[in-house]
Amino acid sequence: MAGEDLEDYTIIKEGEAEILMNVKNQVFYNKTQVNNRDLSIAVLRTFVSKRKEEHEAKLSKRTKSADKASGKDASEPAVEEESNGSALDNEKSNVECEVHKEISQVEPCSISEEPMKSAEGNHRGELKPPKVLEALSASGLRSLRYACEVEGIGKVVALDNDKASVEACQKNIKFNGSVAISKVESHLADARVYMLTHPKEFDMVDLDPYGSPSVFLDSAVQSVVDGGMLMCTATDMAVLCGGNGEVCYSKYGSYPLRGKYCHEMALRILLASIESHANRYKRYIVPILSVQMNFYVRVFVRVYTSASAMKNTPLKLSYVYQCIGCDSYHLQPIGRTVSKDSSVRYLPGFGPAVPQECSDCGKKYNMGGPIWSAPIHDQEWVTSILKSVKSMKDRYPAYDRISAVLTTISEELPDVPLFLSLHNLCATLKCTSPSAVIFRSAVINAGYRISGTHVNPLGLKSDAPMDVIWDIMRCWIRVFLWLSDLWEAENIMAIC
Repeated sequence: MAGEDLEDYTIIKEGEAEILMNVKNQVFYNKTQVNNRDLSIAVLRTFVSKRKEEHEAKLSKRTKSADKASGKDASEPAVEEESNGSALDNEKSNVECEVHKEISQVEPCSISEEPMKSAEGNHRGELKPPKVLEALSASGLRSLRYACEVEGIGKVVALDNDKASVEACQKNIKFNGSVAISKVESHLADARVYMLTHPKEFDMVDLDPYGSPSVFLDSAVQSVVDGGMLMCTATDMAVLCGGNGEVCYSKYGSYPLRGKYCHEMALRILLASIESHANRYKRYIVPILSVQMNFYVRVFVRVYTSASAMKNTPLKLSYVYQCIGCDSYHLQPIGRTVSKDSSVRYLPGFGPAVPQECSDCGKKYNMGGPIWSAPIHDQEWVTSILKSVKSMKDRYPAYDRISAVLTTISEELPDVPLFLSLHNLCATLKCTSPSAVIFRSAVINAGYRISGTHVNPLGLKSDAPMDVIWDIMRCWIRVFLWLSDLWEAENIMAIC
């Protein structure tokens, strides 16, 4: 690029990549999304290593099964020879002897070919570098960071349907040198059409649109290879959090509720929508990490193909009943299973989960969902990602933020959907809030589990039923009133 051209550009460095931003700012660049990009790189690094481990485990399993098969087949000729000998001793006809000889000559040849075939399969089973697709690339910064910072990455395809963005991306690829030029390629294309015409081609697909990703989900779940990863961001939080419930239902197929847990519900609505799109093609998802940060939610899921495993989807979805008078909420699973001997039957879930009126305050319930009620994180993956981030903290510009979020997620209860707000409970009862330590201790002493949540610093996840939670709060009020009376009596005595 000529020196006079550089005067029109500002160089922006993030991680190990640099981009040229025109002073006219024709191409979208979001500085606050550095948290998003750092977290994506951390997950992608873990995905590359896990993918390699899974491939090696699969190869060793194939080798063992091939060895067993070859050992079993090698014993067959000896058995046949013995039977031939006994046949001769019994003075069978010459015709029968000839038949036995033909069998003994033919079968060992067919047996010896099996180990050769399996050996050839092992040579063919070399793992190719993962292929990445960024469906909406804009300046290409994310794709450049993937190519420059993630070791073992293969080709990165950056798409955009804006001509100025593609031109800017191509300039940035050249500006970042030989590594970027060899790995990253930019195309002017509609992401939906491109993904539909490249089914099961990419090991990782990244969707980070400005707004809702709903129009891209159908094609995205088709373009991911079996066992690949889909990363998806949604920034339309007003819709997902209940500001426009009818719009949310039209885009995601779920009705949101406006509670303190609305941001976690947004995550679960997005997961349920991705699962719904995947199911249409006999596929299903396994969430690895689901995060709410700043003004968006982002989920990382693996996509698999299995018609039988897909039947478990109703077990992972639930409707939510939220009382309009207090913070009580209840979940009703869509489906259930009944096991008999070795067979499993899939049946509708039992209902209703709640009466017409709340048993705690007597008010009505609002109903929302369906939402993803299964775990939204894989704790083993979260631990691996966090360990990787801490070992390479100098390579993450947003290390402090993403390490804090990952640490909180690693301490969350994985099997408890949604959460309670201690302040909201106290607002309902019009009392002073107990400390989080006191409330947690009471729940644990009652025999239940409790943890925080990364979505809300004041939120508490617990598997305790709502009636137990309200009993604890009633006990707290009695103790608080007793302490208040005691304090007031002490003050009176001091004045006297």
